[in-house]
Amino acid sequence: MKRSPVALVLALAAILAGASVSGKQPKAAAAPVLVLETAKGVMEITLEPESAPKSVEHVLALAAKNFYRGLRFHWVQPGVVQFGDPATRDMTKQDSWGTGGSGKSVGVAEPSKRPFVRGSVGLAYRPTQRPTDADSQIFILRYPNPSLNGKYAQIGHVTKGLDVLDKIATADVIRGFRLKQ
Repeated sequence: MKRSPVALVLALAAILAGASVSGKQPKAAAAPVLVLETAKGVMEITLEPESAPKSVEHVLALAAKNFYRGLRFHWVQPGVVQFGDPATRDMTKQDSWGTGGSGKSVGVAEPSKRPFVRGSVGLAYRPTQRPTDADSQIFILRYPNPSLNGKYAQIGHVTKGLDVLDKIATADVIRGFRLKQ
């Protein structure tokens, strides 16, 4: 039986959460939720696999490997925060923060049809790259940014902890980024 990309992402999320998965299509499964733990507090990000299935699958796989644990927020602006560069584990490499990734891009462009509003979570790529080059870097909007609409994969939205988002500063450490059980 061939499964849709969304069904595969939901099945992967269930496996990572420790649930059993049968060969049947999941019944209106709840969207997977990632918990982002920082020194400033906790945010919950409800993922949107129906909008960007490959991108969500990629981020879930990285989170399952603890890729994000110990990374720092490398780009913090009034309207956005960003993390996902492994070089941020080393404070002596600050000049290169924002240039690295996991080494395996998503490989597909999944531009969002949804507007980028406060709390939107997207998969970043550098201006010199293509959308297919998006990898491990994730941005979260503090304010709406319509200029991003249709250009980036929107993988989810913050459903708890928007107050924490407003407190994040450059070099704040990610203590954990895991699938909610």
